[in-house]
Amino acid sequence: MNLGEQIIQKDGFVSSAGDKVIQLSKVSMGYLSGQEVLRDISLTINRGGFYFLSGASGAGKSSLLNIMALSIRPTKGSVQLFGTETTGLGRHKLPAFRRRVGTVFQDYRLIEHLTVEENVGLPLKIAGEPKKEIAKKVSELLAWVGLGAYRKARPEILSGGQKQRVAIARAVITQPDILLADEPSGNLDSALRLKFMYLFEQLNKGGTTIAFATHDDTLISMFDYPVLRLKDGRLVS
Repeated sequence: MNLGEQIIQKDGFVSSAGDKVIQLSKVSMGYLSGQEVLRDISLTINRGGFYFLSGASGAGKSSLLNIMALSIRPTKGSVQLFGTETTGLGRHKLPAFRRRVGTVFQDYRLIEHLTVEENVGLPLKIAGEPKKEIAKKVSELLAWVGLGAYRKARPEILSGGQKQRVAIARAVITQPDILLADEPSGNLDSALRLKFMYLFEQLNKGGTTIAFATHDDTLISMFDYPVLRLKDGRLVS
């Protein structure tokens, strides 16, 4: 079984529906100017769930995902990840939590001077895995997402859909407990959107908890998943 199949078929992650992997309580986040981007957000993400995060551009979706990923700290409120309160933790303790969370961004955030295989393998390199093990996992995963022939290519020659597949492969190569996706299909045509949704669904069925941010209500209506809807920085549903 290759790595892609392992990620989809992994077990041992899904437990009771009440197992909370992310819990936010009265979270607000603002800039130095005093403008609040998020206001009094309380929500729970259960292990093994698939959640849409909806709202217009500027509603606060990206900020909320960054708080969940521990990339930024809230101005107020509590953020629990895997049952641990994180807002008071020192920065040296945060990487252990972040390694359990994969992130996919709308703008891909690939490193332009690295090849496709170097971009995908970067999380494993940072984690200190042996080179041979990294090469094996990267090769298997690139084959799984249909980019085996592009492993030596640099991002500049790839299409938008190919870059997104690289970004997804990089996000899931560590087999994260949680995958946070920020408008991952925003720049894709409808056919590619559905292909990526199928990929995310397969990851979710394998046990990965997913929060998928999108402003595309048509896409949301095609799937029967809970919707967390933001409006002007507030959670309205």
